[in-house]
Amino acid sequence: MYTDNRNAYRQIFFDVWQKHLKKLPLLTVEAQVLDVILAHPEYHAMLDNQQTFMTQEFSLQENPFIHMSLHIALREQLQLDRPAGIKEVAQNLIKKYSAHDAEHMMTTVMANMMYQSQQTGNAPDDNDYLRQLRAIV
Repeated sequence: MYTDNRNAYRQIFFDVWQKHLKKLPLLTVEAQVLDVILAHPEYHAMLDNQQTFMTQEFSLQENPFIHMSLHIALREQLQLDRPAGIKEVAQNLIKKYSAHDAEHMMTTVMANMMYQSQQTGNAPDDNDYLRQLRAIV
């Protein structure tokens, strides 16, 4: 699922959505993408209109593809508990908020860490990431 080709990456979301609408079988990774799509009904109309939105420019904060991708990345981190301790942070947040709201809070931290990493050229620090996540619990 990882590529640096923006259109190829976006195509995955459009394809998964179409397979879902046509009730076609999904690969495991596609089912994971679909779970995130279904949690974001505000993007369904966009996914119905590939011709318009495949090449649409979005601001970083409003990009639905990045937003959904952050959810997918976070879910992978939680599944692996990597960095170690992230699963516990998520469980503590879910005690206070809905699972989806907890994911949004966590993906905001992730996005900020990624942005800082791009600005400085340094890899994100797992300990700093966990510290920032624990601060929102």
